[in-house]
Amino acid sequence: MDSFELNKIIGAILGTLLFVMGVGFLADGIYAPIADNGPSYDLPKPTASSATAAAKPAAVPLATLLAAADPKAGEETARACQACHNFTEGAGAKIGPDLYGVVGRKIASQPGFAYSDALKKFADKTWTYEQLNTWLTSPAAMAPGTKMTFAGLSDEGDRANVLAYLRTLSANPVPFPAPPAAKPAAASSSPSAPAATPKPATPAPAASTAPTTPAPATAPATAPAAAPAAPAAAPASPAPAAPANTGTAPAGNPS
Repeated sequence: MDSFELNKIIGAILGTLLFVMGVGFLADGIYAPIADNGPSYDLPKPTASSATAAAKPAAVPLATLLAAADPKAGEETARACQACHNFTEGAGAKIGPDLYGVVGRKIASQPGFAYSDALKKFADKTWTYEQLNTWLTSPAAMAPGTKMTFAGLSDEGDRANVLAYLRTLSANPVPFPAPPAAKPAAASSSPSAPAATPKPATPAPAASTAPTTPAPATAPATAPAAAPAAPAAAPASPAPAAPANTGTAPAGNPS
């Protein structure tokens, strides 16, 4: 290859680069964003409390979900697990251990099955309803490195139904945990209205300061002079005693 052809190749490369750069500059000039293009409205930012509430929704207690769970619906959901597990007593393991009597059984304790090292770390624990619920939510989150490729059940209602179905796979089903007692109604968070303060009684208007003309004194009625008491009655003169009837004529009166 002579120098002329080499120069043509280099020139073509440089020309291409210049063309690309020119197109880039042209595009920036055409499609550059326009700043301060009229008034705008900034959307309110979520508060910390609302963001926390959205990130952590209120969870329903597992005991409450189990009390309303449907074993038949759980059996339908668990049909997808039949490819790897047996649900019949004495059927033995498949790709995964059999699940008959799994509730209340020690973790990684089924004879004849090679459990992963990740699950063997839980060998001192028991498959309680709470532990099974954690496992069904995400096996990889509970035991990182497990051989189980099942992604988990995100719906808590579906998990409760499956747990209710697994409870039936036992000659002595393990009872569900008792649901929490209902809490009494909380008092209203709004502060109570302060007690009404009685208003002071309005004093009666003061009497007029203008002096009042006293009523003329009434002359006391003159009581009439008491009539003099009547003189005591003169004592009655005693009547002369009647002369005794002696049968003789009074003296000085000749017959």
